Formats: sequence, C-alpha cells, structure tokens
Amino acid sequence: MPHVAKICIYPIKSLDGIEVMQAKVLESAALEGDRQFAIFDEQGKYVNAKCYEKIHLLRSKFYLANKIISLQVEDGDTEESFDIESEKQHLEAWLSNFFGFNVTLQENLITGFPDDTVSPGPTIVSTATLKEVASWYSELTEEAIRRRMRTTIEIDGVPAFWEDKLFSENGSMINFKIGNLHFVGVNPCQRCIVPTRNAVTGKVNCDFQKIFINKRRETLPGWVNKSRFNHYYKLAVNTRLASKKLENQVIKIGDEITLL
Repeated sequence: MPHVAKICIYPIKSLDGIEVMQAKVLESAALEGDRQFAIFDEQGKYVNAKCYEKIHLLRSKFYLANKIISLQVEDGDTEESFDIESEKQHLEAWLSNFFGFNVTLQENLITGFPDDTVSPGPTIVSTATLKEVASWYSELTEEAIRRRMRTTIEIDGVPAFWEDKLFSENGSMINFKIGNLHFVGVNPCQRCIVPTRNAVTGKVNCDFQKIFINKRRETLPGWVNKSRFNHYYKLAVNTRLASKKLENQVIKIGDEITLL
C-alpha cells in the first residue's frame, strides 16, 4: 500500500531541511513551516541556490518550537545560533557578511515561498524513485539524490516512478488522498540547476543533467502520459488541495495514499 515514509520541510528556502513525523497542511496546501522564510537582496530578489551556489556551504539546524536557527559554514569551526524573532537583525547581519552584500529575512505564514505559486502543495516522490535515480550515477547515494531534489513528501510501498500516476494530460488533474486529505496532482516538477550540484559543497556535476535526461527517457513507465514531458528533466509531482474544507489538517508518517 502506498504510504507516507518521510516528511521533510525546509524552514528557510534553500537551506537544509528537517524531517518531521507530521505536518499541518495550511489552507494554501503548503505544509506549515515549509519555506516559511526566505532570504532577499536589496532589490527584493530571492537569494537562493538557483542564483547563489555559495549557499550550499551553509549548514543549518532549525528548532521549530522556538524558532531558533543555528548556522555554520561547511568545514567551519564556529556554529552560531539566533532567535529569529528577537535576533532577526543579528541573523541578517551574519547572513549579509556570509554573502558579501546586504540581505533580509522575510516570513510568509500563509503560503511560504514555494517555487510553484500556482500549485504550492507538497511535492511528492517515492523512495524507489530516489534509489533508481541514484543508480544512474556511480558517485551518488540515495541520500545525496534526496538532498538534491528537496521534496517534502516521500512515499514507499510502490515501485520507482509510481508518483507519475498522480498527473495526466495537460489540464487534467488526478484526485488522490493522503490520509483523509483530498489533493490533486497537477504536473511533473521541472528541475532547475540545483540538483546538478553537490548539496554540501555546491560543486557542479557537468554531466548530471545529460545523464538524468537520457535515463529518465529510457525508464519512463509506458503508462505515463508523455504529453507532459516536453523535456525529461522532470521529477516528483506538484500538488494542490482539492478543497479548502479540510477534514484532517495533518499529514503523518504512515498515512496511506489512495487514488480516487
């Protein structure tokens, strides 16, 4: 039976994620705490991994209950902790010093700061898919691929690419449930430059995308609607809530996934 195996949220966009046993689903469909904060430059643009590969060098630990974040530069000796509410200016100064230009930290409690603002629900992938993708690269592990893909819901009890059942032809969405929550699968997630980099060092694997595209094409299940693949650099599924009338607002480890 397809079921939730991992839930991972990323409290600050582009920084390290944390695994949780359950997550509240907001009316926007976002998971509470996921991409709740984002770093911006003076022009109001994201300071994220798409634009600044240096951000991969930041190691972060986030303590949700009291909004404490600890930051350390990879291979650095010093770890510093900040209370985001009472020490926000000190945190921004630390980050500004790291990046070499002024930045601010902003918060959005309604939708967070997702890449896909139209479908801001959980991004879904299967454990078997991550294992399969890792097998395409001699130097990468399942965990390395997991850190590169940065999805929020990981499902098990299914074969590789089972999550591709959660989208259909253009404009046609697939209804499914996670536990008692009714979602719709919208589209396969288009990947960016971030998965081509080592999630810890930022070093680029120049062949990553080429290998990925070729192997994704080769292993695409026969039942998948290829009209959704104008290119094959896509993995995981973007979702929305089918209704804002939430029966049970929490997704938990072990919740079953049911196609409707």
